[in-house]
Amino acid sequence: MIYPERTTPRLRLRELTLADAEAACRHFADPEVTRFMDIEPCGSIREAEAIIQFHLDDSGCRYGMFDKETAALLGTCGFHCWRQDPAGIAEIGFDLSPSCWGQGYMAEALRELIDIGFRQMKLAVIEATVEVDNTRCQSLLAKLGFTRATALRDGLYYYALARPA
Repeated sequence: MIYPERTTPRLRLRELTLADAEAACRHFADPEVTRFMDIEPCGSIREAEAIIQFHLDDSGCRYGMFDKETAALLGTCGFHCWRQDPAGIAEIGFDLSPSCWGQGYMAEALRELIDIGFRQMKLAVIEATVEVDNTRCQSLLAKLGFTRATALRDGLYYYALARPA
């Protein structure tokens, strides 16, 4: 599947490629970026290439979030674990440079990503898993209309957003 480039008022969203490895390495080297992810801070271009390649090979996609004015990589967002059964379900994931926290960048990007999920990928449900201590992420998902399951599973909160009728 080809994932379209999208723009928002402040961002250019496009699928990450291996050409982005240097910027991705700088981004994922920050321990605050990877704090709630299942990866260690990035230590080399090769590790960044492996992260990008993982998403290129996965059933979903990973967008780079680039500042429209400076072209700097601010974060990433995308879908993984896309189950293309009749229901169509994928898990959303995202990360953002700490210098951008609290400025609305991620909500701006995720609104576009959710639109891609429902319109292009034809998902019925978008899921998310969040660590208990990641309150910023929990607040963002609630703001975007995700509902949280009442019970913890594997120490994580599970969220879901159903396609609008």
